[in-house]
Amino acid sequence: MTDTRMCPCGSRAIYEHCCGRYHAGEPAPTPEALMRSRFSAFVENRTDYLTATWHSSTRPNTLDLTDSPNWVGLSVLASDASDDQGHVHFKAYYRAGEQWCFLEEHSDFVREEGRWFYVSGETRDEGFKPGRNETCLCGSGRKFKRCCG
Repeated sequence: MTDTRMCPCGSRAIYEHCCGRYHAGEPAPTPEALMRSRFSAFVENRTDYLTATWHSSTRPNTLDLTDSPNWVGLSVLASDASDDQGHVHFKAYYRAGEQWCFLEEHSDFVREEGRWFYVSGETRDEGFKPGRNETCLCGSGRKFKRCCG
């Protein structure tokens, strides 16, 4: 059966043709693709994928997503890669009760044996109020006030 839902990473592509293929085992070709697939894994509660794509030098012994927020959207602000090093700057949006928040991160990635791994990131977490006429954070393409607002 084909999975035709939209990918949570915000690409506006079908999950199966976007992050779903990486979750199924295909190596992500760039740090940005890996970061997007890791965001989708947080949304999908896929601790197996998150652990497998976390570099062994910084990977936690256990990963519990029980108290993970309700992730609703992703914006990639910048990404680059040269040789086997990569960086991605992004904002991941979530709801905490009635409050909208975002986690902004500058992430570092490394490629080993043809696979990219998340190493670490500098984060900033804060609340904000989306504008009613802005595009909704969930990636629907509709105005915030007509969607999640």
